[in-house]
Amino acid sequence: MEAVVEAEGDVQAPPTLGEMTAVFARIGCLSFGGPAGQIGMMHRALVEEKRWISEERFLHALNYCMLLPGPEAQQLATYIGWLMFGTRGGIIAGLLFVLPGLAVMIALSAAYALYQETSWLTGLFFGLKAAVLAIVVEAVIRLGRKTLKSRFLIGVAALAFIALFFFGLPFPLVVFLAGLAGFVAARSNPSLAASAEPADLPKRPPVLQAVLTLGLWIVIWLAPLAILWGISGAAALADLFGFFAKMAMVTFGGAYAVLAYVAQVAVQDYGWLKPGEMLDGLALAETTPGPLVLVLSFVGFLVGFREAAGLGAVTGGIIGALLVAWATFVPSFIWIFAGAPYIERLRGNPVLSAALSAITAAVVGVILNLAIWFGLHVLFREVRQIDLAPAVGLRLSISTLASIDLAALLLFVISALLLFRFKVGIVSVLALCGIGGLVVRMSGLM
Repeated sequence: MEAVVEAEGDVQAPPTLGEMTAVFARIGCLSFGGPAGQIGMMHRALVEEKRWISEERFLHALNYCMLLPGPEAQQLATYIGWLMFGTRGGIIAGLLFVLPGLAVMIALSAAYALYQETSWLTGLFFGLKAAVLAIVVEAVIRLGRKTLKSRFLIGVAALAFIALFFFGLPFPLVVFLAGLAGFVAARSNPSLAASAEPADLPKRPPVLQAVLTLGLWIVIWLAPLAILWGISGAAALADLFGFFAKMAMVTFGGAYAVLAYVAQVAVQDYGWLKPGEMLDGLALAETTPGPLVLVLSFVGFLVGFREAAGLGAVTGGIIGALLVAWATFVPSFIWIFAGAPYIERLRGNPVLSAALSAITAAVVGVILNLAIWFGLHVLFREVRQIDLAPAVGLRLSISTLASIDLAALLLFVISALLLFRFKVGIVSVLALCGIGGLVVRMSGLM
């Protein structure tokens, strides 16, 4: 499929394939901070700095990805790659978003399985988290200024934040309700639907082509399962792949939404992990670039390390981690390559564009919620949750001034000044704060 992005407004001409590959490789290596940080980093690099894609196209793609199961940031990278260079662009962008973090996660999982000691790693990315928090705050401010253009959209963003931060509703549900509210509002007030983006729309793809694309990627996705069934002694790996393939279809809300369930199944039902090991894996995932659901590859490594008879412990662990990554991330390509051609055509429908604008407003609330959650865990050593009204699910995450991490706060302030006041590039800020974090760790201040 050919690329569908064209130069528009102040958007520059599309990059070469090599230029796009280099930028997504950099993003993949530096995409710390969970989905909020990753989305913010892509927005800054692709919309603000390179101007390869317009704000409207970026948010339109993000709206769709927010409604899908699986890692929304990786799906967004795949979608943008597809916009620029068709299927090959989507594959390159999606893979580069995952592979650096996966390589780091496999290495850390091996160290954990062999030595059961990873405390020395906590200081490695300490400074990076503080810098990423500043990037997330910048992303919230920038997106809010550019998308919340009416009282209605401000209200949607505010309600989305309240629903997430205080009531813990699943954000796919919040995003869906926002889209429904935007659709109803546009139908009852046509003026809200008057700002649809002008058409430079792709041709409607034939239904047969969409069906063939869907079928091909499903076969690719499930191919390892067929191979494992034919290998003697690979029953544990087949069970592993089958379980996470099913999980990939229902992982709405990111890694935290499925962590408790995966931990229960892995520990109690299958006996793959010991109690507490899932939390150790999550701690490792939080220190690596890429989607937070890479924590699932940690589970895969331990299963392969312990249960893959005859392969060798480390080799079995690597195979287990790769199988889980395949089961988890390949569906993202299915959703984009099968659905994106139709989603792109929705930009020409005024009412549906209004619904997507409401979703964009809700996404601002989603990112604000993620930013506050991330900020609490970066800047404070202790965070606890209190139930304000259990009957209606009202709760609040809080901390105390006594638990504030002064080193993290200092690095965050430095990062914010460099980004907001002095307009220093992301790579330089991350490098500087990474060095600062190592100094803090070596000096024994954390």
